Amino acid sequence: MNAFAASLRIYEPLAAFDDTERAYWERYIAEDRQLPGPAAAALEREASLRALVNRTLPLIEEHAQVLQVDGVTLVSPWRTTVRSQEALLDFCAELPDLVSDAFVPAALLEQAEVELDRWRAVHGSTATHVRTASWQVPLRWFILVDPEERRVSLGEPVDPSRTVVGRRTGRELLYRTPMSRARRRLARALAVLRPAVDDRTVVDAVEDLGRWLEDFHPRSLVELDYGDLVHLLDDAELSQDESARDMAFALARLAAGKPYDAAAAYARMTARMKGLQAVERAN
Repeated sequence: MNAFAASLRIYEPLAAFDDTERAYWERYIAEDRQLPGPAAAALEREASLRALVNRTLPLIEEHAQVLQVDGVTLVSPWRTTVRSQEALLDFCAELPDLVSDAFVPAALLEQAEVELDRWRAVHGSTATHVRTASWQVPLRWFILVDPEERRVSLGEPVDPSRTVVGRRTGRELLYRTPMSRARRRLARALAVLRPAVDDRTVVDAVEDLGRWLEDFHPRSLVELDYGDLVHLLDDAELSQDESARDMAFALARLAAGKPYDAAAAYARMTARMKGLQAVERAN
């Protein structure tokens, strides 16, 4: 769990969960156990670092992000251990055994696979509610949202003795949209991309995103959250990041047979993300 990562979350209504899990989240909400965003990220990061040092899987209490929208309670479970198991197996899947063993004990891989299969059997699904990306926001995520759904806050400086220098409380850039709209936008995007884009990996990635959305309740909410990436952007960069608008423009121009205009908008988005990725390699 990288310190600088964006998240794509699905918030489902309580009715979408089975009786046992719904009861758990009802207690969780009643006891007011939800953590604010920075504290949540710090807890996952600490658990992940501890697991990395000990060469184990991160184990923390099951938490969730919770929203109240028009009187409906929506829950986005973290599934930290499940996501870690998936990431571990994906990381090692394409590596030769000799290389994989240098990073992860074979016994830990086997444990992850067994526990993940057990979790999927119990829950009847392979989908977790959160996807994350380090040092960037995957451009395909912007297909799901509308520019007018953008929420940006520059935040307020805080006491440096109590937090990381240079970080501000309340600083955020996110989008929220109903699941029904996200699915329609993705379907329209695929109708444009399939005949116009030769790179099959681009289309495959968007199709995979669509399959993920289909695993959730139709009354869910989709959230694209820049997370701690906002601390890598100055106020002007944060305020002027209109990647969702650029994505909408690119798709519209591509549909109108104007690929050069679409490429220019895509280049603007790519340049923003490369700026973030460059920080990873900065000394």
